[in-house]
Amino acid sequence: MPSKTYGDTMTTHTERTGLLVIGGGIGGMATALAAARAGRPVRLLERAPAFTEIGAGLQVGPNAIRVLMNLGLYERIEEVAVLPGRGVFMDALTGKYLTSLDFGPAFRERYQAPYAVMHRSDLLDILLDACRASDRIVLENGKEVVAVRELDGDIVRVECADGSAYAADAVIGADGLNSRVRKLIADDEPVCSGYAAYRGTMPVGDLGAGIDGDSVVLWIGPGMHMIQYPIRRGELYNTVAVFHSDSFQQGKDDWGGPEELDARFATACDDVRRGVALVDRSRHWKTYDRQPLDRWTTGRVALLGDAAHPMLQYLGQGACQALEDAEALGHGLAEHGDDFTKGFAAYEQGRIPRATRCQTTARTWGEIWHTDGVGRTLRNHILTSRAADDYTHTDWLYLPASI
Repeated sequence: MPSKTYGDTMTTHTERTGLLVIGGGIGGMATALAAARAGRPVRLLERAPAFTEIGAGLQVGPNAIRVLMNLGLYERIEEVAVLPGRGVFMDALTGKYLTSLDFGPAFRERYQAPYAVMHRSDLLDILLDACRASDRIVLENGKEVVAVRELDGDIVRVECADGSAYAADAVIGADGLNSRVRKLIADDEPVCSGYAAYRGTMPVGDLGAGIDGDSVVLWIGPGMHMIQYPIRRGELYNTVAVFHSDSFQQGKDDWGGPEELDARFATACDDVRRGVALVDRSRHWKTYDRQPLDRWTTGRVALLGDAAHPMLQYLGQGACQALEDAEALGHGLAEHGDDFTKGFAAYEQGRIPRATRCQTTARTWGEIWHTDGVGRTLRNHILTSRAADDYTHTDWLYLPASI
């Protein structure tokens, strides 16, 4: 095959290895587990000195819970997660109830799994423990990848900033939104949404009365939303406030600060303003996605998770789709054995249409949440007329593929 290179190269000792996963987040860890279960030896490289997750709350839909069940991890998930009774939509300006989605027995039976909310680090720790327990997985920290090269002879060379290098049978780039591996496949850049997110968690006991500990509560309004739900066995309450920045629209570099946060939510109802007061003002996240790709692989290199299909948060599917990727990639490796090119091609063919639909639907869903004027009036009218057990608009996302 023709040689392809990303990054600078260096002269250093090279270690021969099998399947190499770059990125030790939720997607990378799950991929290592799925590949190991398919009989492949795996080495995972993480640039950070320790395995950690940024952020707190994580929504895990039944499509992703089924993946975790298949990996044998659900009992651990149940120990730390919260299984809410419903998801509730509220109008952020008026405080009025709009609609809800029942997560109860009918939902669980229909989708063969529950809806869960949990701390991101709890899920990563569960995946990490499972990886450490596998004799097919080697984990290495402090490995910042600076170059990836496809070489003749069915080898992918990976070089790290510390001078180490690996000659791998195949490479999976699970290295996130700003993926280095992606540059082998696409010369594109992340797309900024103009929205900033602030997060906060507090012990439930510190919040007083009026907290709904059995629901995921979403408040939607013009150019803003806030979502709240319990995590970590119901001991913590997670709040995320998100808004569109006028400063971003004006082309300013320094946008999304606390002053804009307060100004955007000043017209919200009392419950929302109380929630916004809970978030940490010392840091905020600017939200990005990318345009969908029509391929995620090149030879013996494949992308996974946010490296392949970063998406906005409105479906709660970023980590969930990475888990689906991991399972599909494991199936491809099991079916095609040592032929990584065929295994990756099967993975890509099976996953791109669904992940692309999630990317584009997330953008549309965000526009619906944040609309104003006549659009807001029509949206609220439609939402208030639906039943809590109407799963018409979630079947495509949550039903098992075999149904």
